[in-house]
Amino acid sequence: MPIIRAFWAIIRRDLLLAFRRRAEMANPLFFFVLVVTLFPLAVGAQPNLLRAMAPGVIWVSALLAALLSLDGLFRSDFDDGSLEQMLLSPHALSILVLGKIIAHWLVTGLPLLLIAPLLAVFLGLPEQAMGTLWLTLILATPLLSLIGAIGVALTVGLRRGGMLLSLLVLPLYVPVLIFASGAVDRAASGLPVGAQLNILLAMLLSALVLVPLPTAAALKMSVN
Repeated sequence: MPIIRAFWAIIRRDLLLAFRRRAEMANPLFFFVLVVTLFPLAVGAQPNLLRAMAPGVIWVSALLAALLSLDGLFRSDFDDGSLEQMLLSPHALSILVLGKIIAHWLVTGLPLLLIAPLLAVFLGLPEQAMGTLWLTLILATPLLSLIGAIGVALTVGLRRGGMLLSLLVLPLYVPVLIFASGAVDRAASGLPVGAQLNILLAMLLSALVLVPLPTAAALKMSVN
């Protein structure tokens, strides 16, 4: 099988498996909605404060929802032996890993991208910041999946690697959170956001090139 067909086959397989487990697929989305809706209940009827907090609330919630979904990226493949079959495949493991990361983003990141603008309206985010919110989500949610893949690959062989995964991944998520929420906040204030968006784009492109190889190496270490 050519490498391109194998790449698309991995994506198709993971999407089919995800849609067969709809409850697991919906958990990060429900968590995202729940966390965002709890903030107005805690803060109270203070529209100005909610409007000022909206970029940070949305992005912290999206980051935590992405972290919640990470453990399933390679776990089921490790448990059922599919991961070992990938390692034995004649195709480059890094390409197959990239296919799994893309499938993971389609299942977990894309729904967040679709629901976030509605929650932004709920928090009172100005209309002029909606476009920037979409752009930051489009650029940064795939970046969360790419960064998280390295941590998952390092901990997939551990029985209780969830806490270690959080400790490994959260510090790497901080720059994404700073630039993404900062861009939305500046857009809400009517300030230019080109620098933040360019930095996020550069980080995404760099991760697309650099992440698959160390993730593949980490998977080999974990399986061995």
